[in-house]
Amino acid sequence: MRLPSLLRRTPFRLTLLFLALFATAASAILAYVYIASAAEARAQAEASVQAEADILLAIYNARDIDALNMALIERISRSGPYVYVLTDASGAFISRNLDASPIDPAPDTRAGQWGTFRLTETDEAGRVERPQGLGVDYELSGGEHLFVGQSLGDTEAYLMRLTQALWAAMGMVLVLGASGGLLISRNVERSMARLNKVVMAVQDGDLKARAEVRKSGDELDELGQGLNQMLDRLEASMTSIRHAGDAIAHDLRSPLTRMRAKLEVALIDAEAGKVSGTDALGVALDEADHLLKTFNAVLAIARLQAAQGTPDPVRFDAADLASDMAELYEPAAEDKGLEFGAEIEAGLMIEANRPFLAQALANVIDNAIKYTPVGGAVMFRARRRSSGEVEYSVTDTGPGVPEADRERVVERFVRLDNSRTEVGSGLGLSLVVAVLEAHGGRVQLDEGPGVYDGFGPGLRVALVLPPAPAGV
Repeated sequence: MRLPSLLRRTPFRLTLLFLALFATAASAILAYVYIASAAEARAQAEASVQAEADILLAIYNARDIDALNMALIERISRSGPYVYVLTDASGAFISRNLDASPIDPAPDTRAGQWGTFRLTETDEAGRVERPQGLGVDYELSGGEHLFVGQSLGDTEAYLMRLTQALWAAMGMVLVLGASGGLLISRNVERSMARLNKVVMAVQDGDLKARAEVRKSGDELDELGQGLNQMLDRLEASMTSIRHAGDAIAHDLRSPLTRMRAKLEVALIDAEAGKVSGTDALGVALDEADHLLKTFNAVLAIARLQAAQGTPDPVRFDAADLASDMAELYEPAAEDKGLEFGAEIEAGLMIEANRPFLAQALANVIDNAIKYTPVGGAVMFRARRRSSGEVEYSVTDTGPGVPEADRERVVERFVRLDNSRTEVGSGLGLSLVVAVLEAHGGRVQLDEGPGVYDGFGPGLRVALVLPPAPAGV
C-alpha cells in the first residue's frame, strides 16, 4: 500500500527521525532519573533506619533489654514511620508492630544484616497496598534480635508520579512534533508542487512559465529565483537559436541560389565548349568557401557563448598582438590606397584567448579597410585607459554607422544598406561582441573624425578589456 504523498516527503521523514532520536534520548533520561531518584531515596531511607537503629542500640548498651523494650513500646505507640521487631534469644517476640521479622537473620549479625521486604498497608480510601520496605537486623549481646525498618511507599509514589509526568511530557512532545512535521511537510509539498508545475510546463514546451517567488528569503525562494534565471537564459538561448536558424536559412538562401545558378550556367557553358570544367569547379569552390566562412563564424560565436567565460586564457602583452595586427594589415590598406597608422603603448598585460582576440581585431580592421573609400585613412591604437582597462580602437574615415543603427549592427546577420554591395555575411561584429563578452569586456561604437574633404563621418570601434590581475 502506497503512503500518501505528504507522508513520503523528506521534511516529514526527517521530523520522524528527530522524534525517534528524541524519544530514545528522553527514555534514557527517564531511566537515569528513575534510577538516580530510587538510589537517592534508598540511601536516605537507609540512613534514616541506621540512625534509628543506632539510637536503640545505644539505649540497649547503656542500660539493658528492658530499657530497649520500653523505648520500642513508646515508639510503636506514637505510630511513627518505622517498624520494629524485638525477639529474645529463643526467637520469642518481646515487642513489635509487625507480625514477624521480614528478614531471616543469619548467624552472627552483630554488624547488622540489611534487606528489603514488602509491607501490607491500608490507605485512607481503604485500599490495601504493598509498598516496599528497607530494614536492618542486629543480633544483640544477650542473643536477642532487633529489627528496624521503614516503608518506601512515599518514595515509590513520588517516583510513580515523576514517571507519569515524564511520559506525559514526552507524549506531548511526540504529538506536537508529529503535528509540526505534518504542517511543515504540507507547506513544503505545496511549494515544491508549484516548482514541479513550472518544470512540467517547461517540459511541455512552455518556456514562458516561471516559478512564484514569495520574497521570504528562504531556500525555496532561492531555488525559485535560480530556476527563473535558468529559464530566462534558456528562453533567450532558444530564441537566439531560432533566430540564428532563421537568419542562416535566409542569409544562405541567396548564396546557395547564386551557387546553383552559376553552376548551372557553368554546366551549360562547359557543355557548349565555352568554358572548361576547371573554371566551373573554381566558381563552385569560391561559393563553398564563402558558405564555410559563414558557418565557421556561427560556430565560433556559439562556442564563446557556451563557454560562459574566457576559453583557455593566457597572460600576454596586448601591445605585442597589436603590433602583429598592424604589421599584417598595413600592406592591405596601402594596396587599396588607404593611409594606415598605428599608435601602440607598451606594457598592456591582459589575460585572454589570443586566437579569438586576434580574430576579433581582424574583423574590425578588415571592416574598416573594406568600407573606407580610396584615399581615406585607418588609425589603429592600443592604449591603457585612466580606469586601468586596456583598449584597442580602430578609427576610419568611411561612411560610418548612423547612431540609430549602432545597437542593431552588432546583431547576427544584420547588414546595413550601404554594405549590401560588399561581400560578407553580417557576422563580423557579432563575433567581436561575443569575444569581448566572453572576456568580460565590451564593444563601443562611436562616430569617427567627422566629414572632411568628402570623407566621413567615419566610425570608431573600441574593444575594451579588463587588465590582467595584479601579482599573477
